[in-house]
Amino acid sequence: MPSGTRIVEFDRPDMAVGTHTVAEAWARVNPPLSPQEREFQKDRVRRLLKSRNAALVAHYYVDADIQDLAEETGGCVSDSLEMARFGRDHAADTLVVSGVRFMGETAKILSPEKRILMPDLDATCSLDLGCDPVAFAAFRAQHPDRTVVVYANTSAAVKAQADWMVTSSIGLDIVAELHRQGQKILWAPDRHLGSYIQRETGADMVLWQGSCTVHDEFKGIELDLMRKEHPGALVLVHPESPASVVAQADVVGSTSRLLAAVTESPATTFIVATDQGLLHKMRLAAPGKTFIAAPTAGESATCKSCAHCPWMAMNSLKGVADALEFGTNEIRLDPALGRQAKVCIDRMLDFAAARRRDTRPGPDLAREQALFSGIGPA
Repeated sequence: MPSGTRIVEFDRPDMAVGTHTVAEAWARVNPPLSPQEREFQKDRVRRLLKSRNAALVAHYYVDADIQDLAEETGGCVSDSLEMARFGRDHAADTLVVSGVRFMGETAKILSPEKRILMPDLDATCSLDLGCDPVAFAAFRAQHPDRTVVVYANTSAAVKAQADWMVTSSIGLDIVAELHRQGQKILWAPDRHLGSYIQRETGADMVLWQGSCTVHDEFKGIELDLMRKEHPGALVLVHPESPASVVAQADVVGSTSRLLAAVTESPATTFIVATDQGLLHKMRLAAPGKTFIAAPTAGESATCKSCAHCPWMAMNSLKGVADALEFGTNEIRLDPALGRQAKVCIDRMLDFAAARRRDTRPGPDLAREQALFSGIGPA
């Protein structure tokens, strides 16, 4: 294991027996920056973005300084798919994707002509790690009659094997439509999100047994105790969480949906069951409200993620600046693989566009804006 790193446990599915085992990966731990170093690195990023005709796109879960810098410099902060779509439509020649590797790959799939850089190419995702393309191909071969639907949190090599890619906010609608058509589903990789969609739609689904190392740690018993301590709090839950947590939610949805809920709701206190990185945007969106991180299965050294993705935490201001200055950590994809992976993404985007056209605006403008505010995954 490289120095300056930590061990992270994640679920490695064994679909031959339909379950999963615990595996280990590593994540780099960045040293804290002094206030002077933070400002120095921010200035580097500002200068290099301009001189390199580049744009910075950041996920909701990365460091707050990077989020703020992305918006300040004309980039965006969003979920992985909106990051990729923003980058595709932006005039910049170079995109710096601050997130995890599959996000950089998705940006490259949608913008093959652009240079895609990342602060750290080793920043990965437990769902991606737990869905090996070769093992997934074997799983698909066992179910040739099923429509293959994969979550955005997968590698390009897995997306290239799929019929559809979905995100957490549009997955319900797509699977419901496929179910209406009589199609049976092979779902990967998140078992909790897959189970949630299966319960909500009644679709015939076989599920890959992966999980998010952050959301899998939220526990129903601890959440129930926290709700009793804060009886007026609204509970916001990402559907990658276990069923015992989702069952207690007032709002279940993607990062974009949960973020919208804090401004739409009259509630003043929220218990939030997703990565703590999202709390930064929530506090900016609703500065007079209180946000409490939902409890995980342990504290400090006893929890695997402590509600913050260890790979998202690998993104640093210095990493952004170094990637821009030296052109390091570039995402490279085989063009044929990228074209094949794009097929399942385009199907989802076409479905979303058709849904927009077929839905007439109602009298509740705020509700309509929330409905179409984003179709992001995480």
